Amino acid sequence: MKIYLDLCAIQRPLDTSNQIRIVLESEAVLGIIAFCDIGQVELLSSEALLYEGEQSSLPVRKEHTLAVLAKAKNIINISEKEKFRAEEIMKVGVKPLDALHIALAESGNADYFCNCDDKLLRNAKKFKDFVLVSKWLNKSFVTRSILCDKVPHI
Repeated sequence: MKIYLDLCAIQRPLDTSNQIRIVLESEAVLGIIAFCDIGQVELLSSEALLYEGEQSSLPVRKEHTLAVLAKAKNIINISEKEKFRAEEIMKVGVKPLDALHIALAESGNADYFCNCDDKLLRNAKKFKDFVLVSKWLNKSFVTRSILCDKVPHI
């Protein structure tokens, strides 16, 4: 199973745990990373994730992000195909970098795209070619609060 974690999901375990949702999402992300470590899931990285990770002004966030992304066996490169797809996705209100992440997840044949952004999920549901199978990954290692959605293979 291939999983694409966007930056907000990767960094969720570093957020202040002042809400139960943050705690649950953090545990879910750490579970995905643990399953990656033992080879039960394949983590995907991308040029966009590496770029975003490098931009962090907080050393602990940058170090954590790059350590997680180092676990990925494949880095998805940005080509004209992904740029074009991102432009299509942006038409439903998805922010440019989020749209690029979705396009890269599709290009990398990700089984799941995981993030912690409710607005992104709402907007992505408007996109007719982005068929979301469920609001969350229904596996024992992921809680119901993290937003993980099936990525269509086109």
